[in-house]
Amino acid sequence: MSGPGVGFEYPRTEVSWLKRDVLLFANTIGCTTDELHFLYELHPNFAVFPTYPILLPFKKTSQEVIDFYASQAETPIPGIPKFDSRRAVDGQRLMTFLKPFPPTSEGRKFELRTKVLGVYDKGKAGSVVETQSDIVDKATEEVYARVIGSGFFVGQGNWGGPKGPATQNFPPPQGKKPDAVVSHQTTRDSALLYRLNGDYNPLHADPKPGQQMGFGGTIMHGLSSWNFACHGLLQAIGGSDPSNIREFQARFASPVKPGDKLITEIWRTGEIKDGWEEIRFVTKIEGGKVCLSNGRALMKPVAGGASKL
Repeated sequence: MSGPGVGFEYPRTEVSWLKRDVLLFANTIGCTTDELHFLYELHPNFAVFPTYPILLPFKKTSQEVIDFYASQAETPIPGIPKFDSRRAVDGQRLMTFLKPFPPTSEGRKFELRTKVLGVYDKGKAGSVVETQSDIVDKATEEVYARVIGSGFFVGQGNWGGPKGPATQNFPPPQGKKPDAVVSHQTTRDSALLYRLNGDYNPLHADPKPGQQMGFGGTIMHGLSSWNFACHGLLQAIGGSDPSNIREFQARFASPVKPGDKLITEIWRTGEIKDGWEEIRFVTKIEGGKVCLSNGRALMKPVAGGASKL
């Protein structure tokens, strides 16, 4: 595929994490005492929750608060307009779990390697930037996780770029009741807690950016809802065993406000390839809109629901 910005590679960036970081993450996405292997560093099966690496492009190596806007704007993509990251929201994320993450990066070097897959002009609505990000062990060149994601730059279109391809949809099975339903209750403080993982976008702490973007105030991180849903799927379908999930994806359909209750409906499709079954899901705000659509995962279901490691 060719087009403006396609193939551009951002400078490679070192990323690092401590056991404390993965413990905090597991707490912020709703892991419970029934999943002590995600929450207690001395557990014999202590493991990193599979989606933790989604935070590393924000956190990088820092253990301190960062200037989110400055970090997002530091490397412009050649050949396209300079977009304003202060008016950007998540579009979609697909994550592939290739190797289990070590509980800490201490003693090793990992790199974030990101390239542009496409930049699309959606007219008056805005523009989409699609990227691929790999977390790589620098010594071995092994890829541990891959994320294909898109960011939507609100009201920043009409620059003459390509419209982009139609996205593939994964709707829930017609006329079939969900095989599982899970919920996650956020609080007024949930976004303030989740941001401590390293995603310090002011949109999730200060009401003003959300008011300016038409959201009416502070909203939850799109990726927090995405992570809540993955936790629910792994707990309900995969027995909370991180080895039972290979891929996870969802599209960010509408904003979530702190205090909303999220309901995730999950369907097994029975479609199995290379030992992985395709699972589909939809996450809704209780009494309101769908907030995560196009939900899909590749998993190894555990009979009888959750098991304890």
